[in-house]
Amino acid sequence: MNFDYDIVIIGGGPGGYVAAIRGAQLGAKVCLIEKEKLGGTCLNAGCIPTKALYKNAEIINTLKHIDEFGIGVSGFNIDVEKIQSRKQGVIDQLVGGIGQLVKSNNIDLVNGLATLKDKNTISVMFSDDTTREITGKNIIIATGSAPSIPPIPGADSEGLYTSNEILNFDKLPESLVVIGGGVIGMEFACIFNAMGSKVTVMEFLPSILATVDSDLTKRLTPSLKKRGIDLNVSTGVTKIEKSASGYTVFAEGKKGEIQVEAEKVLIAIGRKPLTDGLNLESLGIEYDRKGIKVDEKFETSIKGVYAIGDVNGKIMLAHAASHQGEVVVEEIMGVHSKHSEVIPGCIFIFPEISSVGITEDEAKLKGIEYKTSKFMFGANGKALTLGESEGMVKVISQVVDGKNIIVGVHIMGPHASDLIHEGVLAVSNEMDIESIVSTVHAHPTLSEAFHEATSGILGRAIHLAPSRK
Repeated sequence: MNFDYDIVIIGGGPGGYVAAIRGAQLGAKVCLIEKEKLGGTCLNAGCIPTKALYKNAEIINTLKHIDEFGIGVSGFNIDVEKIQSRKQGVIDQLVGGIGQLVKSNNIDLVNGLATLKDKNTISVMFSDDTTREITGKNIIIATGSAPSIPPIPGADSEGLYTSNEILNFDKLPESLVVIGGGVIGMEFACIFNAMGSKVTVMEFLPSILATVDSDLTKRLTPSLKKRGIDLNVSTGVTKIEKSASGYTVFAEGKKGEIQVEAEKVLIAIGRKPLTDGLNLESLGIEYDRKGIKVDEKFETSIKGVYAIGDVNGKIMLAHAASHQGEVVVEEIMGVHSKHSEVIPGCIFIFPEISSVGITEDEAKLKGIEYKTSKFMFGANGKALTLGESEGMVKVISQVVDGKNIIVGVHIMGPHASDLIHEGVLAVSNEMDIESIVSTVHAHPTLSEAFHEATSGILGRAIHLAPSRK
């Protein structure tokens, strides 16, 4: 059978467009189908716009303490229109750049809504209701995810925010209730707290950021409260009602019923894979509410049909989707590259958090014999000069064949999202402690904190007082 394309990809987000470009690099004839804008959620309604707003919040936090640097500022105002214009400018530049990359790699871009007809045929509906059939030897589903709405009475009330709508706020709310203390919820909580909103967070689990090493969250919680964020953990929201001032959120906590009035409410309990309209049932592609089921090569239950990124529910991170896209395309094209399951996570709050590998909590749960070492940024010269001495670097090691192998790195502090990658290299390559300790780190830099924390495993940290025996 002759196919129109070697590879047809549904979805032009960080998984889909990366897979398309890698396929073109390897000589495949590629078609990329996208129903809206290239870049998917990440560029248009996720990673990039939130980080643009995060930068605004970061500047405001600096201005609040600018006198500590010997600089006097009489006051400042927040121009929401300019904030939104700058954010959109960043998005447009990146989306436009991806469009140029797709074009320069001779990838056929089709703008429409895709439905699977069979394992090699896709029907695309266009905005004028016309359709076109496209065939491909291999099909990659990369349709991403959407915000989840919980079955809470009133959760579908008009005017409530999800992570999509809140990005386009036209005025700063005086008060904001955030339902969900995970990554998305806490990033928005910190952004709007910095901008002056009274923020209340409600989290059902006993801790915010439940997947983060508890050493970090124990230190983070009082820091966030000091910034004025009201944190309510072990708290389940029971209903949401419209009120004269906006909304009333009812919840059950450790001390009974809680009622909070707020101008706006953000529902941020997580995301769900986007599978609607793909016609998976007819093809016999297995999936559940967690996502499309795939094997270790990201192939679905139908040979030649793959699913990458959020839609398979494995790791809902943009860089995980991109990596999976490259792995799948290389497998299709006969290039058997190494697939890494070591995926870093970054949380853009104040202070930043990043992590890779196992947490100490996981090590205890699995009965792993391990060692830990921590180094506080308060003892790091560069952090002090930045005025950002809060937080630490934590390294976890495990003895394997007589060597101390680095199995986890967790950072809370300045530029944590940049610093984590030395840890990613270490965990990915199963490096031993000595390989880091013997590597000279420049002074004065934040990276020295990682060197010191790693050296501490061997009792060789220079700027860390010896532990009492």
